[in-house]
Amino acid sequence: MANLGRGRGSDGLVPLGAGHRVSLKDIADELGISQTAVSFAVNDKPGVSEETKRKVKATVARLGWSPVYAAQALSSSRTMTIGFAPSRSGSNLQAESFMLHFMAGLHDSLSSKGYGLLFRPTSSLHEEMATYRDWAKRKRVDGVVLVDLRTNDPRPALLRDIGIQAVLAGGPDPENIVPSLSIDDSGTMAKVLRHLVGAGHRRIAYFAGDRDLDYSKARLAAFNELSMRYRLEFSSINYTQFDSAVAARETCAMMMGSAPPTAFIYENETMAVASLRALEELGFSSQAPQGLEARHDRPFPSNLPAIVSFEDSFVCTAVFPSITAAHRDPGEYGKKVANLLLKSLSGEPVAGNRRILAPKLVVRESTAARNDPKYGVIAGR
Repeated sequence: MANLGRGRGSDGLVPLGAGHRVSLKDIADELGISQTAVSFAVNDKPGVSEETKRKVKATVARLGWSPVYAAQALSSSRTMTIGFAPSRSGSNLQAESFMLHFMAGLHDSLSSKGYGLLFRPTSSLHEEMATYRDWAKRKRVDGVVLVDLRTNDPRPALLRDIGIQAVLAGGPDPENIVPSLSIDDSGTMAKVLRHLVGAGHRRIAYFAGDRDLDYSKARLAAFNELSMRYRLEFSSINYTQFDSAVAARETCAMMMGSAPPTAFIYENETMAVASLRALEELGFSSQAPQGLEARHDRPFPSNLPAIVSFEDSFVCTAVFPSITAAHRDPGEYGKKVANLLLKSLSGEPVAGNRRILAPKLVVRESTAARNDPKYGVIAGR
């Protein structure tokens, strides 16, 4: 502990001995307030004024205080760890940039509050649920983040029964067992189809991932409804289980038919790119229309179908033609989901289900009209 009887230095501050670990008591003595008030301030809990929080945080930064998490865990029965055990194959996780950036967002918000993220990828729903039971038995985590809500999903009820707090990225949870933050998938599909129909496409195919996933069902319902509203000549839904090879093979088969689609929508960028590559290998490319040669150093694929991805990443701009995509910020999404869980863990009231993100459509070469100069603009704001 600090020897607070030595008097203050010339700057009016209490000098601390070399090697001394600053404690909450030191902060409290420095500011002339209680240790409880300091604790509330550093943990952003109600009960102290914003001015007090500001002063405490400034003093914490100046003196270099940091929590001793082992003692904190013993005193509060907390592990300061959040679990994340999505049931996806390792190859899918590596290929989907959305999930990687989402995890980075989770980590940013959690680490700022002293929490660690325990990532434990699982290969099946059964393994994921077994992991939660193991974590509860060993008191390994304080809470978990759920993704990929399914039809009749057993996970929210399980987590409630074994006493682990959770939040859902997606949803909403129809039983309202866990709070959720979701993305407007129906609205995003409406933007995609509005753009394609506006460009003259009347034959559109949609390559979905898993029919049991909640967000897939929202997109599928919107696709079917809007196909009827726009009176498309042809519409098709194809399930791939997120297998890019399946998407590429089926895309080529459809394009070799007598009346192929003029536009394709893919659940993620890896399926879109794989299909584009496969089509180009079949010879779906030709010289650029007059006036575009100066803008590109290779032929513009004017006989390719239009291509849209429901996920956006650097991959969409690294290929030619660049791919139109629904753009959202997965890192920011991860931060908001983590903040919701942290609020729940701190005992603050949390709203049940909220829809927060409305992705924008980034129009690129794969769907832009061949004489349209507006490559790269954001459509459907």
